[in-house]
Amino acid sequence: MTVGWNTWDVTTHTGMVHLPSGLRIRFGVPGAPLDGFTWRDGLVRLGHHTVDGSYAEVTVEAGGGQLHLVMAGGPTDALYVRAKGTAGVLVVLDGWRGTDVAADGGLVRVGGELWRVDGSVPAEGLVLEFADEVDLYVAPEGVPGGAHDVAAVLDRRRAEAERTAPRSSGWLGDAAAAATRAVTWNTIYAPDLGRVLTPTSRDFVSAQRKGFYGSWALHAWDTFFTGLVAGTVDRDYARGIFGQILPFADATGMIPNRVSDDKGTTADRSQPPVGALTVHKAYLASGLSDDTRDRALLTDTFPALLAWHDWWLRVRRGPHGLLAWGSDPVPGDPESATLDRTKRESGLDDSPMYDDVAYDPDTHTMNLADVGLVALHIADADALAEIADTLGEPEVAQRLRAEATAARAAANPLLWDADRGGYRNLRADGKHDLHVSPTMLYPLLAGMPDPERAAALVARLLRPETLGGDPPLPSAARDDPGYAATYWRGRIWAPMAFLAIEGLRRYELTEAGRPMVSALLRLFLSEWDMHSHVRENYPATSGEDVRALQARSDGLMAWGGLLAYLAFGELADAQRDGWRFAHPGEAAELANLPLGDGRLAVVAGDRLTVTLDGHPLLNAAPDVVVTAYRRTADEVTGIARGNGDLYVSPPGAGDPVRVPVTEEPKRFRLYQNEKHDNDGGISA
Repeated sequence: MTVGWNTWDVTTHTGMVHLPSGLRIRFGVPGAPLDGFTWRDGLVRLGHHTVDGSYAEVTVEAGGGQLHLVMAGGPTDALYVRAKGTAGVLVVLDGWRGTDVAADGGLVRVGGELWRVDGSVPAEGLVLEFADEVDLYVAPEGVPGGAHDVAAVLDRRRAEAERTAPRSSGWLGDAAAAATRAVTWNTIYAPDLGRVLTPTSRDFVSAQRKGFYGSWALHAWDTFFTGLVAGTVDRDYARGIFGQILPFADATGMIPNRVSDDKGTTADRSQPPVGALTVHKAYLASGLSDDTRDRALLTDTFPALLAWHDWWLRVRRGPHGLLAWGSDPVPGDPESATLDRTKRESGLDDSPMYDDVAYDPDTHTMNLADVGLVALHIADADALAEIADTLGEPEVAQRLRAEATAARAAANPLLWDADRGGYRNLRADGKHDLHVSPTMLYPLLAGMPDPERAAALVARLLRPETLGGDPPLPSAARDDPGYAATYWRGRIWAPMAFLAIEGLRRYELTEAGRPMVSALLRLFLSEWDMHSHVRENYPATSGEDVRALQARSDGLMAWGGLLAYLAFGELADAQRDGWRFAHPGEAAELANLPLGDGRLAVVAGDRLTVTLDGHPLLNAAPDVVVTAYRRTADEVTGIARGNGDLYVSPPGAGDPVRVPVTEEPKRFRLYQNEKHDNDGGISA
């Protein structure tokens, strides 16, 4: 919502801007730089930040002291702030983006409107200093309220924020809070566009914060992954993020690699096609059935995602008729149609997979058919077909499924290297490339191998010396000659890990996937607990410190939250046939997931319990796994397997039904207002 107070200004974590007036208030430490607080310099801890700015909390350090801020803004005109500083508190009021602000007889004139700044100690002027702490109330003159209200408002807003914020504990640690804050703290306002944006990192896109752009930038796959993580915070918020990059698609359907305020649009290239995959995943996770899921998410995105999908087939045919990364020639852009730009389309800028390739000017692609791209595009077709079915477009769904089937049939024999027992990129000369990365697992995401081949492939690739070990899934295999444990040459990247593990889950390779998810969660939590960081990429070697600027690992990047998202999926995972609920083998809690039905919570302890707004849905022995779970107003269905008992609550106010569970998968179906015997309508 683009009104009221929020941390709209990309240049600072320690301040708020009021829209549409343009009044800005920033906080710092006297004698220290006012806007020097970034993950590189002075950021100590990010507290909770609601989507609408109604509550935000942050701790920074500068000038030999710490500053703790609690701010309550939101879509109103009144702002309440408590600022505490061990070396004093500096407050500066000014105009954002050229707004005229001036002191006026004890008030502040913003344009033609007078505002009041009321402090718990005397406060007058535009630059204020306080010895240690201050409560401030800022509002237009005549709006009732004052500094005496700050304590009560902050307490109330904190309670409201905690009541609805995603929450985790136990094995999951503080992962839910970390993933949430990496999204909400990165939401900014772009005045030149007149809209809210959520770049993957506000530091990365701001030159003033040592970033690479003027004040905003969006990247294609970054945006889709950010939207997926945001789905665990707020459905409307996530839908807005997914839609941010789509208006920048060109007339051919290409969604650009990047668009920014100062560097414009990358007209020559795109980025990996993960749009439909992430949108469909977020849709499935938005409710317990199609009755309560966020249909608007699909209707808002489907046309653009379908056009983008078809674009790849028209313009990125490389060696052997398979898809390859590319870059089109663009007049006036001498760097277009080059090998460097094709690498950037892959998103894996310096991956050793592309060390020995060349640019083919005839196809405008690399001379390398890429396993990752081929598999992602097939998975994109599968997801789009599901979306088309949901939206009542069966002919489109049929076309996409036929296309995916044909693509699998064509790619499997070409990309499978029988000598090495795995998928490999294919060179134009017909030889398989030797380089290995987690992209060689993406064919699982596309359903390419049969189950036996999938299991064998995973066993080979997840050896400790290749892609296994702790931490797992380095961006280049450890035994790859190009491995260097830097950037895309070996660091751990959450997007890559997410895509690989989602592939394992498609084949129900839980024994291989769960240890990796646990190791990645430990990595995620260690950076958050020590540094308040959700990283662009994570160290692949124990003890490596990636905080330095030259290490190229941004410290607050929303897509890093995908590592938390994977861990959430061990308890509750929205899949194509319904929800999967399981005990992760460790005591854990995941609460306040926002569904169209209500707030979902899963607790793993002596038993596994699933509740909706506090009302029980499932209560299972720890060895019981429930899949294909759907719940409507009329019925509850699912499949249970394992050992122990399961209690399933029917729709309405009926008592839970006890279901004995064995290793044989059994289906259950419970109806509203109908008596059930102890077998719950189960069938083998």
